[in-house]
Amino acid sequence: MKTEKTTFALFFGNRGFFPASFMAEARKELVDVLNKLGHKTLVLDEKATRYGAVETVKEGRVYAEFLRKNRGKFGGVILSLPNFGDETGAVEALKDTGVPILIQAYPDELDKMSPALRRDAFCGKFSIMDVFCQYGISFTALKPHTVHPKSNTFAENIDYFDRLCRVVNGVKGMIVGAIGARTTPFKTVRIDELALQKNGITMETFDLLSIFHRMEKIEMSDSKVIEKYKMFNGYADWEGVPKKAFENIVKLSVVIDEMIEEYGFNAIAIRCWIEMQEVLGISPCVILSELNNRGIPAACEVDIGNAVTMFALSRASGKPAACLDWNNNYGEEENKCILFHCGPVPADMMAGKGKITDHAIIANSIGEGQGYGCNTGRIAPGPFTFGSMITLNGELEFYLGEGRFTEDPVPDNFFGCAGVAEIENLQDALQTIGYRGYRHHTSVTPGNILYPVKEAFERYLGYKVIKV
Repeated sequence: MKTEKTTFALFFGNRGFFPASFMAEARKELVDVLNKLGHKTLVLDEKATRYGAVETVKEGRVYAEFLRKNRGKFGGVILSLPNFGDETGAVEALKDTGVPILIQAYPDELDKMSPALRRDAFCGKFSIMDVFCQYGISFTALKPHTVHPKSNTFAENIDYFDRLCRVVNGVKGMIVGAIGARTTPFKTVRIDELALQKNGITMETFDLLSIFHRMEKIEMSDSKVIEKYKMFNGYADWEGVPKKAFENIVKLSVVIDEMIEEYGFNAIAIRCWIEMQEVLGISPCVILSELNNRGIPAACEVDIGNAVTMFALSRASGKPAACLDWNNNYGEEENKCILFHCGPVPADMMAGKGKITDHAIIANSIGEGQGYGCNTGRIAPGPFTFGSMITLNGELEFYLGEGRFTEDPVPDNFFGCAGVAEIENLQDALQTIGYRGYRHHTSVTPGNILYPVKEAFERYLGYKVIKV
């Protein structure tokens, strides 16, 4: 999957009795640094205000109009303080941005502390933060309190802020598709659709019958089918899979792709049993695996809450996400467990190429040979961030945590795609998850990206978050 870095609008705060050279230097320096880090930038013309910066309310209005004209072209604002800056002008400029704001203050140098050379941005940053709090303007301020744009720490802060912006701008206004009704026994994945909409997330629902009907109209000679056929052939090992099952998987994948395009889905959750097995003779796991691998989160069992969580985690990590079961203890190891699902894990998160098999668990009730499509294998070792979401009293509530997939073996006869997860204080985390009524599923993505996701949820989206 390809993740595009956030485009930033740059704001320069000024306090008039400081040298003009600070502004000219910062305007060039910040653009150069951000471009080298892979970010596009939008900068107010230097002739639009004094030095192209903002000090007065009038200049603030000029900058606000600049943002209005460029709305939709930027995903975050970097408020840079080459000197103390002016809080009143900043409020006027940024009170209606609608995107995250990072406040960055230039450091003073000990050999440049005369009145003609001092910046005092250390103090000015407090003033901006104070008045933003008074006006209810959400912002992000990272450590250290002052940081030079050319430093490695600044690059780390931009990486954090970029991930945060991708979550905020992605989740706000997202559309998630529910393909099929919730399976009757799975009350664990019930969701409040109105709570989602209240928080800017639209849920669109479709009956499986309409999906099956669309599949019937598809010819194997169709160019989309041929392309999909070739793609799946290389995606996993299909040895032993019946031709009819493979064709149905290809057709279903084409239909889902068409729906994603038609309705603008950012993520989906699908009813994956047992009609798929009884009517089509397949399990859709490998379809979900491939969707996840190209950055379209796809959850099992119509778990909309985890589809939303997967989307947020994937936006932050820039890597695929997966929906897994909290499935098994790992012997007597209290901080380890087995996370598993039948086969929707993206190929990029697996230790090797997956093998497509029958659904060994569902076969116990409907018979063998009717559930081909499980992309089985093992999850690759490495750090990961996990989380899940429920709706409660009209609000969205998440938990987030971090752990790592170890190289510990999973028994050879263990069905599906699984990995041994090690999580600090796992037993306490499980208590929290259970007592608060969270899912039997959890969403995972590679990397340690808990904190930008947590801040995006809490500070900018207004969600409740528990760190486990």
